[in-house]
Amino acid sequence: MLPGPIQRHKTAIRRGDFSRPVKCLLRDGLVAAGVTFFDYGCGRGEDLELLAGDGVPCSGWDPAHRPDGARAEADVVNLGYVLNVIEDTRERAETLRAAWGLCRKVLAVSAQVLVAGRGKNPVEFGDGVLTSRNTFQKFFEQSELKAYLEAELGTEAIPAGIGTFYLFRDEERRQAFLANRYRRREIVPRRRIAELRTEEIRQALEPFMEVIAGLGRVPDTDEFPGAAALVERFGSLKRAFAAVQRLTGTEAWDDIARRRREDILVYLALSRFRKRPAISLLPLTLQRDMKAFFGAYTKACAEADALLFKAGDAAAIDEACKRATVGKLLPDDLYVHQSAIDSLEPLLRIYEGCGRAYLGEVEGANLIKIHRRTGKLSYLIYPEFESDPHPALLRCVKLNLRTRQIECYDYAESSNPPVLHRKETFLHPDHKLRAKFAKLTEQEEKQGLLEDASGIGTRDGWARRLTEKGFALKGHKLVKSRPDATVGRPEAD
Repeated sequence: MLPGPIQRHKTAIRRGDFSRPVKCLLRDGLVAAGVTFFDYGCGRGEDLELLAGDGVPCSGWDPAHRPDGARAEADVVNLGYVLNVIEDTRERAETLRAAWGLCRKVLAVSAQVLVAGRGKNPVEFGDGVLTSRNTFQKFFEQSELKAYLEAELGTEAIPAGIGTFYLFRDEERRQAFLANRYRRREIVPRRRIAELRTEEIRQALEPFMEVIAGLGRVPDTDEFPGAAALVERFGSLKRAFAAVQRLTGTEAWDDIARRRREDILVYLALSRFRKRPAISLLPLTLQRDMKAFFGAYTKACAEADALLFKAGDAAAIDEACKRATVGKLLPDDLYVHQSAIDSLEPLLRIYEGCGRAYLGEVEGANLIKIHRRTGKLSYLIYPEFESDPHPALLRCVKLNLRTRQIECYDYAESSNPPVLHRKETFLHPDHKLRAKFAKLTEQEEKQGLLEDASGIGTRDGWARRLTEKGFALKGHKLVKSRPDATVGRPEAD
């Protein structure tokens, strides 16, 4: 027997920041000024207040806290942590369909997701649990939530994060989003362009170069607003690009084209997990990409499929890890900073992309651990990676790609969490902080602090090593410790 009516309104919490699903929407560029937003089940309305302050036209409705709010159509609709508090399965489905009916472009749905290692033993109730506050919580599995959304709405659910999915209204918009997820941003080659004596020509060519860098190829006339003027001056856009290459060289542009081709292969390989769309359903720009880089869509798909198949080969992943030019290679794993993932070869980008295709982005994860032979990925969260010379691990989310099992290791309450050393090894050689981190490592190696690595892997173990050697840290500098000094967390830089 229930102790009383289920108190759904008690699940609305007060926050001082955006909710997790809204953070995802902002991160992915789906919510911005000029994009209308509706929050279905807005709770106390913190997201609405914050978005309005950023110039986003928004409104919301909540049965307990904003019952008089109009349920209005919007470009983006958010159904954040609503489904998991509805104990009636029929009402749950009706709520989902009602929110879907209001969105013009994309619906974001978030719900509580079960992760191994979290929580205590709750009281079972229906297909969820009844909490001590007499609220209901339905805990989904990540794959279960995806399957539920797709079954109810008849469209693909794209993971944005653990427990958060996007559902797009049309295929073209969905494919554009997915392709952009694996698209790298390029730096425009500019050697000698400034030497052009004619300012008018330089001003015409620079925006043209920006477009080519973004596409990796010469644009069609409708893809570049200034096409008519360039065609009149040079005869065609291809001739205009030839002029650009004479000024800047060809090597950098060839590299941009190669990287863009790789990005498309990663996108196509990962789209194989879903029903890959016909080429006519792709955005026109992507259709042109297929012809320019591969000759035909079928050839592009065949090449991507071969790479995806190879990503399931543990020996191939192991060899790719050995070839990696970024990251820290250990006997069983390759550790790479999030900012360097795009510098891995396509096979490893696809392997890591398989994790994101299932989990979405893991909030706060800045190190990725590629398990070389076991079919696993770990997303590691070090909140103070840049500021702390030896940052502590806050959380680890491990995904078994073969079984789809998720495990979470949380060190938030640990007094002795794992810490990092040799931070520069995780970064791309061009990273702005690499030299700073490397200088500290050089100092620590010179003083013998990094010998016997088995004794320094935790905060306490590292503190003991510093004390034994008579050193302390001042920001990212190693200094002699005073006899009366207490070894603790380093001072900020």
